[in-house]
Amino acid sequence: MQTKTYGFIGLGLIGGSIARAIREKITDARIVAYDIHAASLQAALSDGVIDQAADTIDETFSGCSYLFLCAPVQKNDNNLSRVKQIISKECLLTDVGSVKTGIHHAVQAAGLSDQFIGGHPMTGSERIGYVNSKARLLENAYYILSPTDTVPSEKIADYRALVEALGAIPLVLDCKQHDYATAAISHLPHVIAAALVNLVHDSDNAEGTLKMIAAGGFKDITRIASSSAQMWQQICLTNTDNIAALLDNYIAALNKVRTELAVHDPEALYTFFDNARIYRDSFINTPSGPIKADYSIRIDIADEPGALAAIATILALHQISIKNIGIVHNREAENGVMRIELYDAVSIQKAQEILQAKGYTVYTKK
Repeated sequence: MQTKTYGFIGLGLIGGSIARAIREKITDARIVAYDIHAASLQAALSDGVIDQAADTIDETFSGCSYLFLCAPVQKNDNNLSRVKQIISKECLLTDVGSVKTGIHHAVQAAGLSDQFIGGHPMTGSERIGYVNSKARLLENAYYILSPTDTVPSEKIADYRALVEALGAIPLVLDCKQHDYATAAISHLPHVIAAALVNLVHDSDNAEGTLKMIAAGGFKDITRIASSSAQMWQQICLTNTDNIAALLDNYIAALNKVRTELAVHDPEALYTFFDNARIYRDSFINTPSGPIKADYSIRIDIADEPGALAAIATILALHQISIKNIGIVHNREAENGVMRIELYDAVSIQKAQEILQAKGYTVYTKK
């Protein structure tokens, strides 16, 4: 079987993670990359993730079987004219952006529709850049493919197979379907989370009382507000119509609840919360999706010297790395005095079993 070459224009968090996954899962792969940050390319060479670094978008990519556009959306669009000059007709061109309609239009204008399948790995991290990339970032995450109308079906099948080989879950959607879906389950929630955080900030007193006691439900539904402001600015500017339409629907829903509150309508308020509970409880409990999984456990511990250190020591002795650790002061919506954040679901399961065997009461999130 002939060795395939995989090219990356942009080697940040997502591009780096895909490259790492290819290196890990496809042993005979050849990987070439270009990034405006020379340090990222040097690190990838040192890690053995890529075989060759390009100084610019040049003939280094002419032998690629796949070329991943992993730069910011506008730069991807601008790079297409240069890409068209260097890639072969057999190369499958793809991207990793969370908005698909714009890149489809740009690809069509560049005359590259016959060899383009949009890609969106629905995963991420609160940290950015190649240095934070990980092959496991793709594991069990939905990876949406949005093919053009003219790309050959065998290329779609090949791309699906590649995504599965990397440990992700392929899902084929039309670009417009994709953008509406992500506006509803990713883009609008980020807008809402940011608005809620700003509301609490503006409503707080000089002593910062609201900030001090914020926990439980507030922290859960605003966690995504910690994401990159620049990235979400660009998403809002490229998926504007879908986000605005859904935001109008959301505002209408809030106004309806506002009316029900004003008239003290018990049945309507109960239905509002119960319908949400039933639908939310039907969600599959996996880390797939654009909202980062919360790999944390809560533990009941005694308020005495050494209690926190004892648990940290137990986990360290069993080679479980702790990402964050702290005491939960507001437990309005949480069980457990101590919160430990770990790196993955395997660590959560292992930590829970070990600590329960030691007699600790451990709580995990639904």
